[in-house]
Amino acid sequence: MPYIKIELTREGVSREQKRELITGVTNVITSVLNKDPKLTHVVISEIDTDNWGFDGEQISRLREKGITADKKD
Repeated sequence: MPYIKIELTREGVSREQKRELITGVTNVITSVLNKDPKLTHVVISEIDTDNWGFDGEQISRLREKGITADKKD
């Protein structure tokens, strides 16, 4: 019984995007590990940006500076 936990900052992830993540991750686990999708659990945890940091800085402060994880085209 696979259990996959996805942790994201609590900002701008829509219900539809979460559904797509759950579906996509389930499909990968089914394809790569040959696991039953009915027994594959995916949990999305949303974390406040004040409670997440890297390089010694809170994500909330990085966002204030305009720094995001968005892809650059």
